[in-house]
Amino acid sequence: MISLVFLMLGGGLLDALPSGPATPPRAAGDWLLDASAARASVWRSDARTVTLSNGLVARTWRVEPDVVCIGFDDLMSDRALLRAVEPELRASIDGTEVRAGGLVGPLDRAYLRHSDLDRLALDPTARHCTAVRVAEIPARFEWKRLRHGADLPWPPPGQRLTFAFSGDVEFEVHYDLYDGLPLVSKSVTLRNRGASAVQLDSLDVERLAFVEADGTVEPQEHWRRPDLHVESDYAFHGMSNVSADVTTRWLPDRGYATQVSYALQTPCLLVSTYPVGPHARIGPGGSFESYRVHELVLDGSDRERNALAQRRMYRTLAPWVTENPLMMHIRDARTEAVKLALDQCAAVGFEMAILSFGSGFDVENRSSENLARAQELVAYARERGVELGTYSLLASRAVAPEHDVVDRETNKPGRAYFGNSPCLCSEWGEGYFAQLRSFYSASGMSVLEHDGSYPGDTCASTSHSGHRGFDDSQWAQFERIRDFYGWCRSQGVYLNVPDWYFLNGSNKTGMGYRETNWSLPRAEQLLHARQNIFDGTWTKTPSMGWMFVPLTEYHGGGAAATLEPLHEHLEDYERHLATNLGAGVQACWRGPRLFDTDATRALVVKWVAWYKAHREVLESDLLHLRRADGRDLDGWVHVNPRGQERALAMLFNPLPQPRTKELEIDLYYAGLVGSASVQVEERAPTQLTLDARSRARVSVSVPAGGFTWLVFRAP
Repeated sequence: MISLVFLMLGGGLLDALPSGPATPPRAAGDWLLDASAARASVWRSDARTVTLSNGLVARTWRVEPDVVCIGFDDLMSDRALLRAVEPELRASIDGTEVRAGGLVGPLDRAYLRHSDLDRLALDPTARHCTAVRVAEIPARFEWKRLRHGADLPWPPPGQRLTFAFSGDVEFEVHYDLYDGLPLVSKSVTLRNRGASAVQLDSLDVERLAFVEADGTVEPQEHWRRPDLHVESDYAFHGMSNVSADVTTRWLPDRGYATQVSYALQTPCLLVSTYPVGPHARIGPGGSFESYRVHELVLDGSDRERNALAQRRMYRTLAPWVTENPLMMHIRDARTEAVKLALDQCAAVGFEMAILSFGSGFDVENRSSENLARAQELVAYARERGVELGTYSLLASRAVAPEHDVVDRETNKPGRAYFGNSPCLCSEWGEGYFAQLRSFYSASGMSVLEHDGSYPGDTCASTSHSGHRGFDDSQWAQFERIRDFYGWCRSQGVYLNVPDWYFLNGSNKTGMGYRETNWSLPRAEQLLHARQNIFDGTWTKTPSMGWMFVPLTEYHGGGAAATLEPLHEHLEDYERHLATNLGAGVQACWRGPRLFDTDATRALVVKWVAWYKAHREVLESDLLHLRRADGRDLDGWVHVNPRGQERALAMLFNPLPQPRTKELEIDLYYAGLVGSASVQVEERAPTQLTLDARSRARVSVSVPAGGFTWLVFRAP
């Protein structure tokens, strides 16, 4: 149930809020182990100051003479992150700059002292705050849960603080603070209360003057950033949060005249804005919802700890990423071939199958025969407890000149990110998404591999029905793909998307691989696979990235690169199973079958059963022990401080001889203190004494070219 406080000018803006401390208290303990005490709340510390805090971070605003953020504090490390004030938003509407909130004055922008705040004055040209609202964080879309995943709430619990600025165009600035996470999210809503349409030319969703992390007199190529991870859900054209980030700008603050940089070039002004447009037309009574920018405060520079924080953020904002079904990619869509593959999936415990790229199935085929065959195959799969779906290519293809994205300079197709791509807001785009919705609703398919998703192309066409020209084309196309992925989430459709669309509903992207590497000899494939997993899981949970196993030849390589005939390569097959399942990572097992003999079937059954027995810890956080290099043992350790199995270490030996080595394994994030029980594979457990930092020293022996695992429990 959403609680709401609505406060209008006339009395005090904050009169209805509960009173609280002037200094936000810090939540006890380490939130990465136990975040139960870090509950978000809103209070007034005096008649004109409001605080939003969960004991990990706090943001503070003065509301008189106008709303202005005067504090962004890292309570975990006792640091003030803010050094100066900025308006709550800056936009251009019908060619006129509009600001909301903020105060002006002659303060030094190097620091923000409480004693200086009264010297700040009302900005006479800005919109002024007229109301403050408090509510629970709303869901961005529905999530229909159909499969195994972590038991996480949706929407995520927390508090939303909203400042309203009235006028013909009303602004609402929303701040969301989440329980148990040092994360603040910001978004903006515009409502047209006037009688005529308006155009939102541009919008800065966030502007914050942060304390600089690096101060040098001379210019430098690489500046250190504040301990903050920033990304928005307006992201495309990338398999990582960095490559897909198009909204975050760290800019010089020219008004910061006392900074160390002689040329005033320190990048210490965070601006989150649309790269193009949006140039959205808002009709009378209409509204516009901005993207959400997420600001995750990091309590230091430790890479593993910061990675844990980022992965916690994704589990919180997009809990569907914890869905992690074992999946087969069926390369042949002929009915008997599909039924054979589905029978094998059921026989070994696989949970999902995809009619893969190149299989011959065409989801864009609108014939009744195509739909009927899909329904038949879905029914066959369901009888065997397997989900079925298909592949569809969106971008990186040409449809027709009248439907493809048009380059602004040449006024012709052909200069998109992938060379050619259809415009999602053309007539073809409208029909394509209508077909996908109709087909998935009618067929019962529940997984979509959406290849070459919208990469952020702009389109200069003025004849496409869904946008007016270049300036609104990027925003309009993104809205179309975002709405479709939100619909998929509401229908329970699992989304494999090779782009960073997690915050808009996708489940999985590439863990990080180069397709041609799967044409290498099998032993080299395995080294690359462990490197991909090691590198990809710094900012992705194991369930967020897919890997690949070429059961049949893929991108060449011949017999040396493939596993077929499977029974002739059981050792390599097992190494692939141990590598991927031992990382909690699902691979695209691509081929016509999963086994070819009883011995092969028994091998796959053994590893699937092992995976499901340890699934809780394997799908938990992964810590990095040593990256694969072919020179010594490599591996990782999974940790779950709330599980029965607190940790599981997976170790691999790439050498042609056995290797025995004493390792130091950090069990702090497993929640183990003082001592632990360790079990090597299926042997009897023994007791270990941990040092003061919860590190265990264990001696392991791994056979030549082999692997082993260790399970840690509370004593």
